Amino acid sequence: MLNYDIKDIKLAEKGKLRIEWAEMDMPVLRMIRERFKKEKTLKGVRLAACLHVTTETANLMIALKEGGAELSLCASNPLSTQDDVAAALVKFYKIPVFAIKGEDRDTYYKHIYQVLEIKPNITMDDGADLVSTLHKEKRSLLSYVMGGTEETTTGVVRLRAMADDGALAYPVIAVNDAYTKHLFDNRYGTGQSTIDGILRATNRLIAGSIFVVCGYGWCGKGVAMRARGMGARVIVTEIDPLKALEAVMDGFDVMPIIDATRIGDIFVTITGNINVLSEKTFLKMKDGAIIANAGHFNVEIDTEALEKLSKSKRVIRDFVEEYTLKDGRRIYLLAEGRLVNLSAAEGHPAAVMDMSFANQALSAEYIYKNSTKLEKKVYSVPQEIDKEIARLKLETMGIKIDKLTKEQYKYLHSWQMGT
Repeated sequence: MLNYDIKDIKLAEKGKLRIEWAEMDMPVLRMIRERFKKEKTLKGVRLAACLHVTTETANLMIALKEGGAELSLCASNPLSTQDDVAAALVKFYKIPVFAIKGEDRDTYYKHIYQVLEIKPNITMDDGADLVSTLHKEKRSLLSYVMGGTEETTTGVVRLRAMADDGALAYPVIAVNDAYTKHLFDNRYGTGQSTIDGILRATNRLIAGSIFVVCGYGWCGKGVAMRARGMGARVIVTEIDPLKALEAVMDGFDVMPIIDATRIGDIFVTITGNINVLSEKTFLKMKDGAIIANAGHFNVEIDTEALEKLSKSKRVIRDFVEEYTLKDGRRIYLLAEGRLVNLSAAEGHPAAVMDMSFANQALSAEYIYKNSTKLEKKVYSVPQEIDKEIARLKLETMGIKIDKLTKEQYKYLHSWQMGT
């Protein structure tokens, strides 16, 4: 019998329809899936995945399974699982899933342990919790692993730290660093889905508000762009002078977070660091401020400090907690400080995840074929994979581009010709 731990298998019919809906917007992954199915590209490979259990992830899992892989899937965030999707993967696709939306910390890690029971040859992670658990608590399984992939910025940072410490026991491809991932998924996916999560949770008008974006990496750029597009006055806070300068040149106000705190209506943290919003900022916020996080882990908002400063707390709407401070001011925390776009909404649109998960699928294939040549470090996605995904995406969109002429190619590869 298939081993799994989900909320309710009866949700499967709804989940299957939603998986099919997402699949229509994932033509690149569909093309890869068809080739995988024909070639049985991953036949015999045991793959443990720790990803957000969404409709888009489901389509990736289906593609990997049709390629011959034996799979096991758990959630990479306690609040990001779509329970109907988890049920559909179990019932209709016979993929073991260990994920329940709202699971506590102990259950979250129990599920990670359960996916590792297949003794994976390849790990597929989003945030590096699977990899770090494997290295810290399940080292006896490391001998089975040929390599892994990592989906998000936070996970890549953790893995590079492991590699620098000499702790990383196998090669990992940083899918996040592919151009077809971070230029589109991080910017357009995070931008749209973060605003979507805030709107679903609050139903507040963005136009006319003072919207503070903490962090101006690719994800922060996307959120700032979309908030401005909806009529907000956007303020960016940064610690990197280059990114701060870029935000200024992009037309945003830039200031220290303590100054932004006094005037902001809506705050979104998206830095990957801890305590971006902390006691000193809570004490300066105006009554009714809304705070949300779009970074991977729930560490960017110091919720413990907010608890200590408050005389009462209540859930006023789904995914909205009202904290009343001792002086009577109210601060509204969205989605417990976890990923608001996946907790209060559905995450990135399928059309952008099409490229991200095409990278995941092709990177898994690359590891399988090249593991003996790879060192124990973090690798970028090979450029030929990145460009092929972009080419396929343009093709599915009906867009054609130019090619170099022989004369142009020769010019670009010579040094003799000058002015």
